[in-house]
Amino acid sequence: MQTLFKEIFVFFGFFLGIFEGVRKLLLPPKAYSWQTLIYLSVFSWVLSFLAVGYVKNLIAFSGWLFLIAGTAWYTTDDPLRVPGTFMPVGALITGFLVSVFAFGHPEDVITPRTIILWPTISAIITAIPEFIGGDDTTTTAQIPEPEVREKIIILVSSCILISCWIQFYFVMNNWLTQYPSLMIDNFQRSTFVVRVAEPETKTQAPEQNIPKNGVTILDAVQKKVEQELNKTSWSEVERWLLEATTEVKKIGNEVINQKLGEYEERKLWRVEPRIANIKSGYGYKLDLLSIWTGPSSHHQGYYLQKSCRVEPIAVSRRSSRVAVSESDPKNTVAEIECDRLSKFITDAPPPQQ
Repeated sequence: MQTLFKEIFVFFGFFLGIFEGVRKLLLPPKAYSWQTLIYLSVFSWVLSFLAVGYVKNLIAFSGWLFLIAGTAWYTTDDPLRVPGTFMPVGALITGFLVSVFAFGHPEDVITPRTIILWPTISAIITAIPEFIGGDDTTTTAQIPEPEVREKIIILVSSCILISCWIQFYFVMNNWLTQYPSLMIDNFQRSTFVVRVAEPETKTQAPEQNIPKNGVTILDAVQKKVEQELNKTSWSEVERWLLEATTEVKKIGNEVINQKLGEYEERKLWRVEPRIANIKSGYGYKLDLLSIWTGPSSHHQGYYLQKSCRVEPIAVSRRSSRVAVSESDPKNTVAEIECDRLSKFITDAPPPQQ
């Protein structure tokens, strides 16, 4: 019987020990403590869900202030330093909360700006106590010792530099999102390497380096041109070719706005034609060019080209093809055949004739 009572006492003692540990952790030792501020922040946020209008925003604002103050107090009681610096780890936590509070949005709490300013804010939070002196009852402003000022300058400058690099990352990421054709210069495999030597002759880049948007433009323009010219009266086709510059530019602008509407780089592409007579004397060679006018490591830029052959085809009354010389010119129509792939050329586009 005594053994049973002992086991019961041990069992209840175990749970009493857990309860006492949780009580010490959650119950503030005194009213003026960091736990009180954390509890006030939680209480404020709960109330903010029940409030509306400007009262909701005011209570939520107070909750953020209580959370930041409580976290800063807790992490500076026994600070753990970031290795190699005198910055407390708590300053990083407090700096993150301040950055989210000041620059976050309700729909997106963590934004690029919060991450960019996080290191700098943390450094400023670390430096502020060095300019405040006094005891528990009075505080005065003071100028730190020269050695401390040197540490502060180095810390703040280093954190500002880190913020600049983080900002540069987001800028580059945004550029490569809005201007994907910049990837032709392989930014993902180099640390800002710029080509200084240009090839002496025209070169065709590997297929994986061809800008996809340029190919998309040419493919769409090719389809529209084929729809307009194929099986069309040869006389009408020749008139179209005389005004090809205007017609192709018009088609190109429609395609660019339609296919590249989500990209800012749509303003840096233009479409132009180049027309030449075929040496056989029958038909024309129509080159469709999508020209990149944006920045490039190639000194003269680059463009993509797709060549098409436009030839007259005589059609008899029985709708069978015959030689042009054996048919009525009124029954002559155009046939257009274009290259399947686009050519990537690192050079200035050829002049218009």
